[in-house]
Amino acid sequence: MINGKALQLKITLVGSNPPIWRRVLVHESFTLADLHVVIQIVMGWENSHLHNFEMGGERFTEFEEDIQSGARDSTSVTLRNLGLSSKGRTVTYNYDFGDDWRHKVVVESSRPAKDSALLPVCVTGRRACPPEDSGGVHRYSYLLEAVADSAHPDHDELSEWLDPDFDPEAFDIDRVNRGLRRVFSEGNGLPVD
Repeated sequence: MINGKALQLKITLVGSNPPIWRRVLVHESFTLADLHVVIQIVMGWENSHLHNFEMGGERFTEFEEDIQSGARDSTSVTLRNLGLSSKGRTVTYNYDFGDDWRHKVVVESSRPAKDSALLPVCVTGRRACPPEDSGGVHRYSYLLEAVADSAHPDHDELSEWLDPDFDPEAFDIDRVNRGLRRVFSEGNGLPVD
């Protein structure tokens, strides 16, 4: 068991209406790179695009080229080191610089980590993650409108593009937590390759 704090984070897809969000518990010793993996899994992204974090005017990334250009290495910065163990602290997570999926990550609370082997875990969430490459929050809203209205001029084309089983209101917490357990070892809360 690792001592320290378990952080309750709320991850919200900025600009989504109605809001798309997840609430997770992670250990304060997680790096931003670990948090990236958590966000990918709980939101439902496919990890097929570039990403970074922003906080206090600084950028954090895993990509050497960006690090050489002044960004900080997200693999070596823990949530505790960034002061993200305090309620109300925020960091922005950017995914897919073309579609510009921005996520606001807010520390809602912290508590002693009684059993770090259970971290990370998703405790709740709302609505499905938009499909990859659907164009950002505004284009995603347009996509949903077009698919829902058979008289919409783009209905047929966008209905063909969207998986027919896609439900924008669906959120499967069991699937999310199975994904977290599959990627993170249950013994130490660290990613497994």
